[in-house]
Order: sequence, then C-alpha cells, then structure tokens
Amino acid sequence: MKLKSIVVICLMVVFAWSCKNDSKEPVKDDTTEKVEDKFDFNVEQFADIKILRYQIPGWENLSLKEQKLVYYLTQAGLAGRDIMWDQNYRHNLKIRKALENVYTTYSGDKNSEDWNAFETYLKRVWFSNGIHHHYSNDKLKPEFSRDYLNELFLATNTKLDGEAFDVIFNDKDTKKVNQAKGVDNVALSAVNFYGPNVTNADVEKFYAAKESPDPNRPLSFGLNSQLVKENGVLKERVYKSGGLYGSAIDEIIKWLEKAQGVAENKAQGDAIGLLIQYYKTGDLQTWDDYNVAWTAATEGNVDYINSFIEVYNDPLGYRGSYETIVQINDFDMSKKMKVLSDNAQWFEDNSPLMDEHKKKNVVGVTYKVVTVAGEAGDASPSTPIGVNLPNANWIRKEVGSKSVSLGNIINAYNNAGSTGRLKEFVHDEEELQLEEKYGQLADKLHTALHEVIGHASGQLNPGVGETKETLKNYASTLEEGRADLVGLYYLYDSKLQELGLVDDWKSVGKAAYDGYIRNGLMTQLIRLNLGDDVEEAHMRNRQWVSAWVFEKGKADNVIEKVTRDGKTYFNINDYDKLHELFGQLLKETQRIKSEGDYAAVEALVEGYGVKVDQDIHAEVLERNKQFTSAPYSGFVNPVLVPEMDENGEITAIKVTQPAGFPEQMLEYSKTYSFLPEVN
Repeated sequence: MKLKSIVVICLMVVFAWSCKNDSKEPVKDDTTEKVEDKFDFNVEQFADIKILRYQIPGWENLSLKEQKLVYYLTQAGLAGRDIMWDQNYRHNLKIRKALENVYTTYSGDKNSEDWNAFETYLKRVWFSNGIHHHYSNDKLKPEFSRDYLNELFLATNTKLDGEAFDVIFNDKDTKKVNQAKGVDNVALSAVNFYGPNVTNADVEKFYAAKESPDPNRPLSFGLNSQLVKENGVLKERVYKSGGLYGSAIDEIIKWLEKAQGVAENKAQGDAIGLLIQYYKTGDLQTWDDYNVAWTAATEGNVDYINSFIEVYNDPLGYRGSYETIVQINDFDMSKKMKVLSDNAQWFEDNSPLMDEHKKKNVVGVTYKVVTVAGEAGDASPSTPIGVNLPNANWIRKEVGSKSVSLGNIINAYNNAGSTGRLKEFVHDEEELQLEEKYGQLADKLHTALHEVIGHASGQLNPGVGETKETLKNYASTLEEGRADLVGLYYLYDSKLQELGLVDDWKSVGKAAYDGYIRNGLMTQLIRLNLGDDVEEAHMRNRQWVSAWVFEKGKADNVIEKVTRDGKTYFNINDYDKLHELFGQLLKETQRIKSEGDYAAVEALVEGYGVKVDQDIHAEVLERNKQFTSAPYSGFVNPVLVPEMDENGEITAIKVTQPAGFPEQMLEYSKTYSFLPEVN
C-alpha cells in the first residue's frame, strides 16, 4: 500500500517514437546539468501541476558496488516504464509517439496560444503516463482544436489515425477508473486491464472459480495479467517473458540479473533471483515466494520495489500497476523511527479493535526512512511519500512487512516553497501556530503510523476472503482509511512522548487533527471540478473519515462549522472526544474488513465519501483562485551517469539532474521504449 503525496503535503509549508537502445549500457544523457551549490527544488509549473526535483544525499557514502546496485535497479525500473503507459490506456503509446514527434520536429510558430496549449497538453500527458488525469482519472481535455492538431501532424509528417486520434477530442473513454455505484465499473473504465466486452460479472465469475493450493495463503489471482474474451471465452494474457509485455520484461530481467551480481548479501541476491524467475514465468506462487524472501531481506544499504503491485487502477482491485522505487537507507532517521516497529505489538494490543480482530503476534514489521534514488511507472512523476509492502494479508500476518518513508521526497516538498493556502483556510491564529510549529512532524509521524502500524494491524476472520473479493470496489479506500485512522488514533496518545518521538504529544496531535479535518472537509476539494464526485481512493477515505466524525460529533459540538465574513471554517472544540470518535470508526472499519461486510462499506463510502457539499466546494474553489501554486506536484528523477574504463567496466557513477521535464521525458522515450507496438 502506498500513501500518496496529497494536499496536506502542499500545505506542510501548508517517449517516438522510440528506438530501442541495444548497447550494453545506456548512452550518457547529454541533457543533464550539474546541480549548483544552492539547490533549486522547483523545475516548472503548468496546468494544475508543479514539477520538482530531489537530491540523493549520502550517495557519496555508498561503495562503488552499492552504487552499481542502485544504478542497475533504476535501469531495470525504467526498462518497464512503457508498461505503465499501456496499462493506463490502450492508445496511450500511439498518442505519445505522435505528440512527441510533433514536439521535436515542428518548425512553425511556437508563440501562438494554440502551440502553448499543445505543449501544456503534452506535458500533462507525460505527467499522467497517459491521457487520463493521474489523480481524478478524468480524460484530459485539450485546449486546441482537432483542426490545429491535424495541421501539426501534416507539418511534421505525423500519423495518428482512427480511434486513437478521435479519443483525444470525443466523449469516449472519459474515465480511466470508474468507481461509481450501480454501474458496470469494468465496462466503463478505460484502463487497459480488461479486453472489450468484459464485465464486472465476468471478472467475479472467472476468479470465483479459481482455488489456491493453500486456502490460508491465497494467491494474488489477476495481479499480473490482462483479462480478455476470445471467441466468447475468458482468458488471461499474463505479463511475463514471452507473454504480454514480454519485450520490456526481458529488458527488466537483463538489468535485474546485473543487480543480482552486485547484491549486498545472499538474502538480497536470492530475493532478486526469485523476482527474475517470476518475470520469466509469471507464476503467482513464485511471486509469493519472492515477497516472503524480499520481506525477510532487511540488511544492507539498498532496497527496491519492482513489479506489478498496487491495485488502485483496477476498479475491482485485482490487477497490479507496474511501478519501481529504488531507495537508499537513511540510517540516522531510520534509527530514530525504528522505535515504532519495535513497539508494534503494544500498538496492536492497545488499539480499540475487537479482541478477535487483533493480531496476537505482530511479526516482522520493519520501518525505515529512505532516500529515493529513482522511480518509474506508477511511482513517477507522481510519487508516494510512504509505502508498506507486501500487500498480501497472509504474508503480513505470517512474515511481516516493510514500511518506508521517502525522506528526500518529503524534504523536497517541504523546501519547494509555501503556497499561502494555509492561512486562508485555518480557523484562527492558534490553529495556524500549531500547524507551523508541529505540522511537519505530525505529517511525518502520521505517514509512519499509517504505514508501519496501520497497514500491519488487524486480521481477517477465519474463512473470510481477501478484501478485493469481499469489499470489491471499496477495498482500497477502506484499507487506506483504516490505516489513516490507526495513525490518527495514536497521534493523540502520550505513548509517542514516552517513546521519545515528540516533546508535546497533545500539541502534535492537535496539529494532526486540525490538518486532517481541514483537508478532508475542505482543502482537498481544490483538486475537483465543481459538480464532480470524489473518485480517487485516498481522497474518498479522507472525506469519509472526516465527514463521519463531523456528523457523529455534532451532538457534542466536537467539530464546529464556522461561518465568518462569508467564509467557512471547521474548528475542533474537543480533541479528546474527536480521539474517541476516531477510535470508534477504526473499530468499525476493522470489523468491516475482518468480516468482509460489503453492505457496511458501501454505506460508509457512499454515505460519507463520494458526494461533495456543492456550496462549500464552490467557496473553496473561489477562495483558492488567489493562489498560483498548483495543487499537484511530481518529480523529475536524478540521472545516474556511469563512467567507464577502456574495458567497459564502470569506475564511477555520477549524480546529475535533468535540464528540464520535457528533456527527461523525451530521453526516457528514446532510451526505454521496448514495447513493439510503437517500434
């Protein structure tokens, strides 16, 4: 599970055309530039997007062998980049190829409004890994005409025919992931996980017929495949060498084999070996074997995430999106935060869950603050700030999990400049001062508690199936809300001060509660168009958590809706009672998960998390107009440049920064396009 960077983070301070590169090592990226002593985290801003860059502190402290490991793992990640594009939508790669050809070869007027609109549209497509918004899932709307695009194509000898051209402008495939109630979510989602004419009922029937060899250790059916109909018969097209996406997967394997050769220890090398075997076979038992080995491989300075993992992009929660994150341990911060994982059993024992829903033995929860060295796929350009894996409940229970906080990503957010939104939406000076003094610490601790304690807590009742089967399209938002609630419950607890994590637990807790309610009921609405429902899983969970406690606390005026000078604010009057309400909701969300209560999760999410108060939404959008900073942020990646001797051996690896966002996107398309559909 991943914790995405959200509006709270903004308020903390608030590929042609491509030709395959057949060389043994990628060519040096000549578009990079050296980083100046005073690091500028900001790259550019367009539409609703702000592009940032991040540093890799501690790189020089790694040995050459460790640097090679990081380099090979980042290359493996980038080799599969186009898989994410194709997973997001069936025409994405064709569209990207055409748009990039125009961008790089057009010699006409580049000062016109139409050209600027074209440029912005392409950047938005790059950022979203396709033509649907990375967060809202709505199809991006170009602010130029069909005629203008045809003129550009004619001037650059670019070809894009039929449906792939028409879909840029028409009303088809308008939603990448459709989570609406009472519709066929699979049929109405444009995401390329399912073939034409496949329905919700088809998916549920197909996987209901599958049985795991060990029912107590269920396999992740559907995770690494596309489900299609051939002559009316459902079949899976498995992602593997020789299968779907095989040409890109072969490149991933090539780099993983290099990484295995410089592994830091046997456990790490064995885990990489199992990942290679999984990519070769597509076997889901091998995937589980790999996850068990990867979870247990906790020694060393370097770690990684790689494969088809998170299921948010599947409306029914089966299929994993391709993503990679390569990370270096931040030993100082990890040591400070290790106290959470060391006390995981205390948090479980003292939670408000029903006794039968508590784990009697929380095992193997490791927590580290890490420095990101490279990301790709679903983790880039929009990146999570925290990750807890693996996702299989039985592995979490029997073996444990790894939780990481992406320290240098959070640092980049914090240093990219304040937006001023905070002062606009806080209720009073006391709330402002709490946020400014304790907000960043509260956010860091919430991320840690969400990932380490939240996702690792609780257990399913015997005989209850996996949440994707029982809770279906509500599984992701329920799990993210449940983990949020664990964090919220313990952020207002003296245990954090006892463990030495805070100096004033009440102030930290108050800042956390203020920020969460403010965001859940108001500020995250800047990400929606007026009239839209809430669709994205994390946004839904923040709203249903906040709206539920607001409603349940009305009798005691726990959270007060205040109108002052025509503006709305939410003021917390009783933090102690709000803490109790978070505990009650945590107990109920765990019950829903443990029992697989679909009716209850549907009522919770649809009742509190989907519909938006239109008056407040209109007001928030109006109040937000004064701020120029974009509501969404993402990153370019540092570029690792190997230096070679006369024998082709790597003698050093230097860290450089890309000259800009378009330059990196074009370089990626040139170097890492391995799917034959566009070659």
